[in-house]
Amino acid sequence: MSNLKDKVAVVTGGSRGIGRAICLRLAKSGSAVVVNFTKDTEKAQNVAEEINKNGGAGSVFQADVSDIQQARDLIEFAVQKFGKIDILVNNAGVTSDSLLIRMKEEEWDKVLSTNLKSVFNCTQPAVKHMIKQRNGAIVNISSVIGIIGNAGQSNYAASKAGIIGFTKSVA
Repeated sequence: MSNLKDKVAVVTGGSRGIGRAICLRLAKSGSAVVVNFTKDTEKAQNVAEEINKNGGAGSVFQADVSDIQQARDLIEFAVQKFGKIDILVNNAGVTSDSLLIRMKEEEWDKVLSTNLKSVFNCTQPAVKHMIKQRNGAIVNISSVIGIIGNAGQSNYAASKAGIIGFTKSVA
């Protein structure tokens, strides 16, 4: 990763797993990082503390990014706190595996909302700032499952395929 000194990054789902690793790597490369999380305050604070302990600028913001207003609030928090947004990493995601014939509508809706709708919800307000700045980068985390599918993951595969199509169209 190139030098990202003085850049501001927002990472959805940044408190654990791949999101945590992305936050730490962005911070190591010089970015201020807003660690987004939904439920586990302690894990999110631990990521921000690790960033700050190593000389970076880490901050946390709780938002369910499947909710458009909370997603907008997340982006505005970053802009208010750091003056801009340079990087958006749409990483938030869930699974709820079930064969299609047994899948509940709530399982379908939760996966599509968290994995796909959140990408729209965060990208739209971030792009408005990036256009004004004439600069910015958006990274959308998808999966090979969005291309090849997987038994018991029709909701997950649909959400990840949607991210691929969304990314190509927005780019």
